Amino acid sequence: MSLSHTNTAARRIEAPRRNQRKLSDTHVALLLISPALALLLTIILYPLVNSMYIGLLDKSLIYGGDEFVGMQNIQSILKADFLLILRNTLVFTTGATLLPFGLGFGVALILNGPIRGRGAWRGAFLMPWLVPSVIVSFLWLWIFNANYGVLNGMLRNLGLIESNLNWLSNSTSAMTAVIIAKTWQTFPWIAVMILAALQTIPRELYEAAAISGANTWQSFRYVTAPHLRGVSSIVLLLSLIWNFQHFETIYVMTQGGPAKATTTFSVAVYQTAFQSFDLGKAGALGILWMLLLSLVVAVYLRFGMGDEEVGA
Repeated sequence: MSLSHTNTAARRIEAPRRNQRKLSDTHVALLLISPALALLLTIILYPLVNSMYIGLLDKSLIYGGDEFVGMQNIQSILKADFLLILRNTLVFTTGATLLPFGLGFGVALILNGPIRGRGAWRGAFLMPWLVPSVIVSFLWLWIFNANYGVLNGMLRNLGLIESNLNWLSNSTSAMTAVIIAKTWQTFPWIAVMILAALQTIPRELYEAAAISGANTWQSFRYVTAPHLRGVSSIVLLLSLIWNFQHFETIYVMTQGGPAKATTTFSVAVYQTAFQSFDLGKAGALGILWMLLLSLVVAVYLRFGMGDEEVGA
């Protein structure tokens, strides 16, 4: 047998082996990801699809029922308090995203500088972020309490007010209070993220900018800001998503009041499902909530991240 025939026969024998190895790798990969897929289906996708389906039913937590009513629940919500809930959600989301971002950005710039005890300060600023949201909410509920709150006591001692103010019973101050509470807990995480990005900027760039005659503002604008654009975009996006869904702080401090002034989608869904016991309308609220969140994220990804490639 010639050498060419021998090589041809060897290739014919090796080809099935290669195909068999690829098939085996595929099976192994499927086996490895199957637990994650099972969790995704059972914990996320199935409850999501089921809740959307419930939104199309006339279903009560007390009386049961599963009559299909189509879009009636959604139409009922749109005719009721939908615009108020949407406005409250957007106000809270905007305030609880931009305010801690600005505060965290400033803290990160300070902690990145040559200050004494920088390591200790970094650890201290992490404390609000480590405290559970419910405990933070009760802490700020005590601070804003009308009768014995710390804030009223400080303002009286400074002579700024003569009598106690009921901060959580006024529609404007109640929303401001929950935004402040959420800001206090959130800004340390943002500061850590921004600080980590600041420490990756080469010092040579600042030295080159100084040699070129750039002042502090110009160094920040042309050196610091471009390097922070990617991290800032991700931080803002995550904060936007989390705040659009946030529940604990609002419910503990105001329970959506006064007069629904702080009722966001998360609070409205909870109250509709577990206080009014109307699972159908709660599911319909969840459908609108999900659609709006998807729209907000899509708009932000399209226009808010500029030239940054999402997912890069």
